[in-house]
Amino acid sequence: MKSSNRIMLQGRLFPSIVLYTIPIILTSLLQLLFNAADLIVVGRFCGSVSVAAVGATGAITNLMINFFIGLSVGAGVTVAHGLGSRENSVVHRTVHTALPTALVSGVILTVMGISLSEPFLRLMGTPENVLPLSAVYMKIYFAGITFNMVYNFCAAILRAAGDTKSPLIFLCFAGVVNVALNVFFVTVLHMNVAGVALATTVSQGISAVLVTISLIRRTDACKLELRKMRFYKPQLIKILRIGMPAGIQGSLFSISNVLIQSSVNSFGSVFMSGNAASANIEGFVYVCLNAFHQTAVNFIGQNAGAKQYKRVSQILWICLGCVTVVGLCAGAAAYCLGPKLLSIYIADSPEAISYGLIRLAYICLPYFLCGLMDVSTGALRGLGASVVPMVISILGVCVLRIGWIYTIFQVPRFHTPQCLYFSYTVSWTLTFLFQIAAFFIVFRRHAREASPLPSETA
Repeated sequence: MKSSNRIMLQGRLFPSIVLYTIPIILTSLLQLLFNAADLIVVGRFCGSVSVAAVGATGAITNLMINFFIGLSVGAGVTVAHGLGSRENSVVHRTVHTALPTALVSGVILTVMGISLSEPFLRLMGTPENVLPLSAVYMKIYFAGITFNMVYNFCAAILRAAGDTKSPLIFLCFAGVVNVALNVFFVTVLHMNVAGVALATTVSQGISAVLVTISLIRRTDACKLELRKMRFYKPQLIKILRIGMPAGIQGSLFSISNVLIQSSVNSFGSVFMSGNAASANIEGFVYVCLNAFHQTAVNFIGQNAGAKQYKRVSQILWICLGCVTVVGLCAGAAAYCLGPKLLSIYIADSPEAISYGLIRLAYICLPYFLCGLMDVSTGALRGLGASVVPMVISILGVCVLRIGWIYTIFQVPRFHTPQCLYFSYTVSWTLTFLFQIAAFFIVFRRHAREASPLPSETA
């Protein structure tokens, strides 16, 4: 057993979880720097309208890609279960099924993104002075989305195998390239948002190639052999069974966020600019929390595969404790440093900065609640249950937020940014309470099934 697998199944959990999670946090922060570099460069050299144009694409982009990102979660969980139960043949077939799935997903997304970007932007009520730039950004981004899919599927496999450092190293290199190309395309070639979209695509291509090479060079069951890639039916079914509910959940999350973005658009382009910059800062807090979701998925996945259910419950509580502490600290830091951070993105509109501070106050400060919700969702997926957290999340997040927008938010006295953002806190709290209750129901069933019957121990 490789040492990266052993830390999940043996020894002290707290230090193993921390050491495993830190590279995920750093990797996710680097991924965010791709978009942050986009916003900072266009904000400094092109103005707040360009910032709004890039920011307006986020909700639609996530709506399109989240379903397929969910499939990468299914691949990771399937690999983790196979490694935990020491079924190397299952792991081998899963790896060689995951890569074709990533390629097909990329092709589908490219067609959808290029053809539907402008109609979706219009449906969201994107202002006319912002829409042409947003459409250009999205079309270039989706032209290279296959790189994003390959990276996410390969990284999910590496993390399921206990390797969180390789994706970090690859993204360090790709991130430097991204920033350099951003500056070159915008300041030298004067490409505006098209330049930052192209820079992001090139950097994602680099990270995809590097992470694929990493799998090819492995010597364990996760080793990738390109000539053996095909769809293995049992593994494809399990990837879809676990990944599709996760993907549907992510897509429906995005639908609620699209509606919220549409509500944001109703406040005008200046507010959109402040909201986009604040959302980008908020993203740095979120990835610190979401890293514990990924840790819970993979640690619980391997230990559930090995039927070590005492460790499964310990992993849950450690991840919940860690995500609470990190969420409170990171959220408070983002809010306190808000004016300085927002001024990095927006140099020409104090009013936009003041709007951005409203979002930071209502979302970043209570963000640890989102972390609790994500960890409990990840714990359920690690056990192999994906439909239950999907249903709970759809009701607790999507339905609640959509209902909020069309009822409470429509009342004139509550038609404010503060009321709009408060829907996040309410949805996080309710969803977490139901997810954690569902976890213990599923956990007890799995633990009971794994325990020998009294007659078998006599």
